[in-house]
Amino acid sequence: MRAKTLALTTLLFVTTPAPAQQVAMGTIRYVTDGDTFRLASGERIRIAGIDAPETDPRQARCRLEVTRGKAAKSVLAGLIETRSVTITRVGRSYNRTVATVSVGGRDLAASLIAAGAAKPWPRGRPKPDWCRP
Repeated sequence: MRAKTLALTTLLFVTTPAPAQQVAMGTIRYVTDGDTFRLASGERIRIAGIDAPETDPRQARCRLEVTRGKAAKSVLAGLIETRSVTITRVGRSYNRTVATVSVGGRDLAASLIAAGAAKPWPRGRPKPDWCRP
């Protein structure tokens, strides 16, 4: 009996499709900071898997983070303003859609990390420290 239950459970697990991810295209209304932007539709998008320094002095840990945050915002704007993006929604955070984002077929998070404007931020890990020189 136990073997039948295990076999049935395994069969259900293997044959049950994963929930479909929501993929959409959009154009940029404006860039909020180095890892967040708003689509023309009004939807706020937080880029998944990365952290960029804060631009708001009330949220930043130090003055250096604000300086770096303004630079990161500028890098993101240069990559996406006036362009169409493809987003794959993966969750919600602070009233924003969390999504992987691509521009022209390139992963936006990887581009921001390569430019030094963001750091990888795996889920469940501490936020990166932007105050170290």
